[in-house]
Amino acid sequence: MSEDKIPLAGVIGSPISHSKSPQIHMHWLKVNGLRGHYIPMDVNTDNLERVLRTLPDIGFVGVNITIPHKEKVLEIADLVTDRATLIGAANTLIFRKDGNIHADNTDGYGFINNLRQNAPDWDATAGPAAILGAGGAARAVITSLLDVGVPEILISNRTKVRAEALRTEFGKRLKVVDWVQAGNILEEAATVVNTTSLGMLGKPALRVPLDGLQKGALVTDLVYAPLKTQLLIEAEEMGCVTVDGLGMLLHQAVPAFERWFGVRPEVDSATRAAALR
Repeated sequence: MSEDKIPLAGVIGSPISHSKSPQIHMHWLKVNGLRGHYIPMDVNTDNLERVLRTLPDIGFVGVNITIPHKEKVLEIADLVTDRATLIGAANTLIFRKDGNIHADNTDGYGFINNLRQNAPDWDATAGPAAILGAGGAARAVITSLLDVGVPEILISNRTKVRAEALRTEFGKRLKVVDWVQAGNILEEAATVVNTTSLGMLGKPALRVPLDGLQKGALVTDLVYAPLKTQLLIEAEEMGCVTVDGLGMLLHQAVPAFERWFGVRPEVDSATRAAALR
């Protein structure tokens, strides 16, 4: 890109108006005194490849990808990182100077760094992790937890066959439990993660019994609207360490911003405030 071109980045999904990414990236551009813009773009699947191939020509250095395109972009990208391949989805694209589209997934990075920042005493190796859900977010969480040494993952999903597919793929450190028994896996879990949309504003409640939660266990919810879900409220009352889901969104944005704009941004209270504005 020539020196006089202002670098552009953005987020592509459909719908996209709910995305907090523009607030986060624009905040970082401002506090770091950088030229640049970050733009939300509602693009449907039929136009996705055409749009992605056009963006570098008009000054885009990369984009974030969200629902429903995270799997589809793997077919479009010219280069895909190992972790994006393993997770089976990409959330970050870098447009390289040679014209190639480079796909990565920073969701697992964001998940782990959110825990490390907000629960600094968390020990991944302390015991099994219980995961509720078996969608794309669960894949990123599983990949990152296995990476940091969680000894076993107990997984439960409303559609059991999806959880079993993950066990086939990720191996014997995963154990699948029926959804009606999901409350039981909390009894032996040192780490508990809700990767479903249950408990989100406008969605059904998470109806898993929580009485088996261990005092001192780490409980985190990927849902961040509301910031304090019923799961986190009850877990806190039971003496668990709780971490909300907003930090994962903030931390997954860090590597992308650094690749696009050349500065590593800070995830601090001002960043959280910008996301919540």
